Amino acid sequence: MKALSYPATALDWRERARRRLPRFLFDYLDGGASAEQTLAANVQDFCRVRLRQRVLVDVGAVDTRARLAGQDCAMPLALAPVGLAGMMARRGEAQAMRAASSAGLPFTLSTVGICALDEVCAAAPAGSPPPWFQLYMLRERAAVRALLDKAWQAGCRTLVFTVDLPATGPRLRDVRNGLAHQGARAGLLRAAQVLARPRWAWDVALRGKPLTFGCLTEQVPGGRDLNAFKAWVDAQFDPTVSWRDIDWLRQHWHGRLLLKGILDAQDARAALDSGADGIVVSNHGGRQLDGVPSTIAALPAIAAAVGGRTEVLLDGGVRSGTDVFKALALGAHGVLIGRAWIWALAGGGEAAVRQLLASWQREFELAMMLTGVTRAADIGAAQLETGSA
Repeated sequence: MKALSYPATALDWRERARRRLPRFLFDYLDGGASAEQTLAANVQDFCRVRLRQRVLVDVGAVDTRARLAGQDCAMPLALAPVGLAGMMARRGEAQAMRAASSAGLPFTLSTVGICALDEVCAAAPAGSPPPWFQLYMLRERAAVRALLDKAWQAGCRTLVFTVDLPATGPRLRDVRNGLAHQGARAGLLRAAQVLARPRWAWDVALRGKPLTFGCLTEQVPGGRDLNAFKAWVDAQFDPTVSWRDIDWLRQHWHGRLLLKGILDAQDARAALDSGADGIVVSNHGGRQLDGVPSTIAALPAIAAAVGGRTEVLLDGGVRSGTDVFKALALGAHGVLIGRAWIWALAGGGEAAVRQLLASWQREFELAMMLTGVTRAADIGAAQLETGSA
């Protein structure tokens, strides 16, 4: 097992990202809704989970491999969709795709990513699986159809449908730093923050063009800059989306369908009844409704509600390979990570994401060894201290 290297943790990369990004972009990554109580709980509640250490077990051969959404993975982890990733590092989604593929893990491209789908697919090493594709339901269903068709033609076979965003949550950091507003004052505020980060301005703002939503160029004719694309998308979020739209999606998408944003056992059962192939226990990283449970706290009841009849993934608050282990012990089949990989990307590009994923693989393997488990598929409640969950 290789030694860890610095930066050693996701929080180390967070600090590097903070120093490199304009404030409005760092806050976009780092912040949550309202008072950010759920954002904090996502991390804090992982700390309360206690593992059961075992000794004198033969752990000479440990198998961390898993299968998520039909795809073989080096460990039970996928990179979650993160909007504007290409603003955090030059052509950021393409860099992240290369890093994930090299690590043997899936990468999910956001509808509101900077890089276009074909650019991300081309970035993957030869023979690597295509990315998963994340979808928001837009008012213009023709635009949704076009996105689905493009994803299918590109080889994507897993669709991650975000279900917890009928409207954008109140993200107060974005109000303070000018990101949430247009106009001269907000523009000057953001410009001052950019000037304070000349390295980012040169490497990303100037050399990373075009800075538009790459997957939506055909849907926003005449969109010349990110503001035009953002205004179009903000007007497209559809508060009327319901379970009936899952039937519509099923008619137009023939691959695997994961519903991301499930936080309630009743909704988990409804997702199962809808024909979804899996669910992602998620509160949108604490960015939507402040005061809802952390994802790790919600996970056991949701896993029990579906009773192994569908794949259960989790995102929110995962900050280490040990946290991946804890999520599996509480009933998840795997995890999605968002902030951790985007902090690394912003802090050091593709190489940093590779380093982060390699360190988590080692941490996950070590957690297995110290709890006496030799196969990731065997991780479960037996690895938890009684009453820990």
